[in-house]
Amino acid sequence: MSWLLFVDETGIDRRESLYEVLAGVAVHDSDLWNLIQAVHAEEERHFGRRISAGGLELKARKLLKRKVFRLASQRDPIDPDERRLLAASCLAKGDTERAGGQAAAVTLAELTALAQAKVAFVETLLVLCARYHVRAFASIVHRDAPRTAGDFLRKDYAYLFERLYYFLDEQVTAEMGLVVFDELERSQCHVLIDQLGRYFRETTTGRSRASRVIPEPFFVHSDLTTAIQLADVVAYVIAQGVRVGTMTEPARAELSQFAALVCNLRHRSTQTIRGNPLFEVWSFAVIDDLRPRSEQLAAQQGGGADG
Repeated sequence: MSWLLFVDETGIDRRESLYEVLAGVAVHDSDLWNLIQAVHAEEERHFGRRISAGGLELKARKLLKRKVFRLASQRDPIDPDERRLLAASCLAKGDTERAGGQAAAVTLAELTALAQAKVAFVETLLVLCARYHVRAFASIVHRDAPRTAGDFLRKDYAYLFERLYYFLDEQVTAEMGLVVFDELERSQCHVLIDQLGRYFRETTTGRSRASRVIPEPFFVHSDLTTAIQLADVVAYVIAQGVRVGTMTEPARAELSQFAALVCNLRHRSTQTIRGNPLFEVWSFAVIDDLRPRSEQLAAQQGGGADG
């Protein structure tokens, strides 16, 4: 028996998003298939079809962009049955246009229905995550945070694995954690595997955590893996709507309902840290500086320049 942590990230271009988020959704293997089937059923219920089939993905930046909320508010809420038919018609016209055919003009009602369906669907996704005991983990970094040039595992990855280890270590049975990443460019995959291997083999902390977290990750295509798409949604909502700890940048108000649902998926751990046996550790870590302590001290001694 094991927990699978599906990992994705958002904001890495450091442009639209003020925060970079490396997020994971942990699903128990006994719940995974039921969750996937439930997500597929909700796609049909909201859109009259699967929107994540045929190479398409449940991308949060498309489901939750500002334009979606503007379109959704053009009319009063549409009856779910009528909304489903209108959304399916809108999607079908888009398919025809992408295929090079002559599609009929999209109506205002269809655009509004599709936007309302997207908003309702994402809320349903997050409710399903809670129903199937999903736990959310995240490392959150301001896009302007100082960074290291060192060739070792980034601090945001280390913090993500730390929180996962704390969670697994508190389970009643000695279950393992498997980590599943959205596939990167091949050379990046090799770099990450090498850094993870050194972390788990050569550091005291890493060797300890390897007792619960299998050190070698799996890589999958996000358009083929429903749970990676859930991680994308969680990462986006955290970056754009969740504000915890030292996150001081303004959040998008229209995402507040989703932010609350995502925060409910966090895990609260109690650890012995700095002599305090009841130190509270949440599964969302806000990281203000990605440099190791040695680089931070060196920068301070050198006049405070960012390394």
